[in-house]
Amino acid sequence: MSTESAGRGEPDRTLRLLWRGRLGEPLGSRGPKQRSSVDDVVESAIQIADDEGIEALSMRRIADRLGLKPMSVYTYVPGKAELIDLMVDQVAGEVALPVLQGGLRERLTVIARLQWDEYLRHPWLLAIDTSRPPLGPNVSDHWEWCLDAIDGLGLADLDMDRVITLLLGFVSGPARAHLDAQRHRRSSAESDIEWWERNAPLLEQIMDPSRYPISGRVGQAAGEVLADPLEAFTFGLARVIDGIEDYAASASASASRAVIA
Repeated sequence: MSTESAGRGEPDRTLRLLWRGRLGEPLGSRGPKQRSSVDDVVESAIQIADDEGIEALSMRRIADRLGLKPMSVYTYVPGKAELIDLMVDQVAGEVALPVLQGGLRERLTVIARLQWDEYLRHPWLLAIDTSRPPLGPNVSDHWEWCLDAIDGLGLADLDMDRVITLLLGFVSGPARAHLDAQRHRRSSAESDIEWWERNAPLLEQIMDPSRYPISGRVGQAAGEVLADPLEAFTFGLARVIDGIEDYAASASASASRAVIA
C-alpha cells in the first residue's frame, strides 16, 4: 500500500477549502459556470480510494467520474495534496460523535472503536501520513471530543495530547492486520488452519525445541486458537487503557498532593 501525506498542500488554500462551509465555497477562476462542487470532487475521490485504494486516485479519474475535463478539476481543488486533506476531514465527520458517558475506560473504548470502524470503512486512511493533520472542522471537532474525554483528570495539557495520540495510534496496527487478513482470505483458497497444517511437518524439523523452547511453547498455544484480529484489538485496547488509567490515577494523586502542600 503506497503512502500519501496530509498537511502537505499550500496552507492558505487548504484551510479555505477545509472551512468552506464557514468561509464560502471558492469559485472557479475562469470559464463557464461550474458543473460540480468541491464536495462532488471530494466524494468522488473518497469513492475511488474506497473501491481501489489511494494509489488509484488521480485528478483524471475524478474527472472521468464527474464527466469533466481533467484540467477542470483543478478549478475546484488546487492539487492532490489539498485533496488528501479534504478527504481525511470529510470522513472524520461522516459519523456523529456520540456523547461520552461512563468512566474513563468506557469513554476511551468508545473513542478507539469509532476509529476502528472508520479504518474499516476507509482502509486507505491507513496509508495516509497524518503527522501534520488537516485542521478542518471535522478533524478539529473530533480532536476536541477526544480531549474532552480525559479533561479534568489532572493530566498536563501535553500529556493529554500524548494520551489521545497513543490511543488512536494503537488502533491502526490491529486495524491493518484485520484488513490484511480479509484481503488474504479473499485472494487465497487456503485457510490459515490449512496453511499451518500443511507446513507443520517441515516446521517441526527446522524449529529445534532446544533452541526455541519459549517460541515453541507460545507458538503451540497460539496455534491452537484461530487468529482473530478483532480479538487482538480488544485485548490490546484493554491493556493500553489499563496503562492510561494507572497513569491518570498517578497524575491525579500528584496534583492533589501539590495542592495540599
